[in-house]
Amino acid sequence: MHSLFKHPVWAMAFRPFYALAALYGALSVLLWGFGYQGTPELPGFYWHAHEMIWGYAGLVVIAFLLTAVATWTGQPPTRGAALAGLTAVWLLARICAFVPGWGAAASGFFGTLFFWYGAACMALPVFRARNKRNYVAVFAIFVLGGTHMMFHRQLSPFDPAALLTGLQSGLIMVAGFIGLVGMRIISFFTSKRLNVPQIASPQWVGQASLWLPMLTAMLMAHGILLPVAALFAFAAGIISVVQVYRWWYPAVLKEPMLWVLFAGYAFTGLGLIAVGIAYWKPAFLNLGVHLIGVGGIGVLTLGMMARTALGHTGQSIYPPPKSVPVAFWLMIASTLVRVLATFVSGTAYTHSIRCSAALFAAALLVYAWRYIPWLLRPRADGRPG
Repeated sequence: MHSLFKHPVWAMAFRPFYALAALYGALSVLLWGFGYQGTPELPGFYWHAHEMIWGYAGLVVIAFLLTAVATWTGQPPTRGAALAGLTAVWLLARICAFVPGWGAAASGFFGTLFFWYGAACMALPVFRARNKRNYVAVFAIFVLGGTHMMFHRQLSPFDPAALLTGLQSGLIMVAGFIGLVGMRIISFFTSKRLNVPQIASPQWVGQASLWLPMLTAMLMAHGILLPVAALFAFAAGIISVVQVYRWWYPAVLKEPMLWVLFAGYAFTGLGLIAVGIAYWKPAFLNLGVHLIGVGGIGVLTLGMMARTALGHTGQSIYPPPKSVPVAFWLMIASTLVRVLATFVSGTAYTHSIRCSAALFAAALLVYAWRYIPWLLRPRADGRPG
């Protein structure tokens, strides 16, 4: 292996991907909040939604899964040149999205390739270990890449209604990953930290938390059976909210590393309910999209990046660094301001969008400031990873 690829940053996927997600998430949301208009082929709002769903959130999803799969299977993680190549594909997708003319098509190609390359990286250890529990996660990454490809197919000719449905499909697919990850970790982490019994969930609930959003996303991406898709989204949301209630212990409120996961999961559930209702009551759509997009994606990805990076860099998880709860509260504030923006108009709407964007970016930049030095250095405990 070339010595360049032996640098600690290429040891596991979370290292380059969490650093890039924090920096690019902050940059892209500030560009959108303060007037970036996109390109003629991928104009303002569509660029913003595209980059937050498949650029930012998609990167964190792949980072978490490619890091966790090594633990789940006992196989070596994606690292070195393979990881550098995956990073390069993601960067090309982001850069091309800024280029007028051919850029949107190129971003579509590289962005879809990123997810399918990531799915292959996850498939290798999963299939080698015959880890059947995670076959569905490999399939789900392919589906996430498929929603990205379907969105780009609607860009030429430009079809606003189909593009909006396409964006929803990607967003709901990310909500499915939140369902998958939350089911595996929230009750487990709560039990471990608070020394309380782990709340078991029926197998069908665990399956439904990913399959219902995934089926919703596939139907939306193809623009078929949309009333059924809406019912699936609504049902997934109800399951998430019920799970938050089942897993809850009052002592969670004293642990930022726990309550941030509950908050992100609850926002996602409420967002899925609102998106489901929106098929019949369209006024709910904006609320649902941003409950998932800021409250679900923003809060939960930040919580996951904060916790898993501490564990995998050999730092102490409890208590977390003092800056971490600050970042969490900034992201919660961003969510509340963005939800409030759905109920106002005119200059109040513009100001609330900018305020939410600034808070979202500040949360990620606090994370970047505290964590990037750790992400670029070898583990503090000397172990590999």
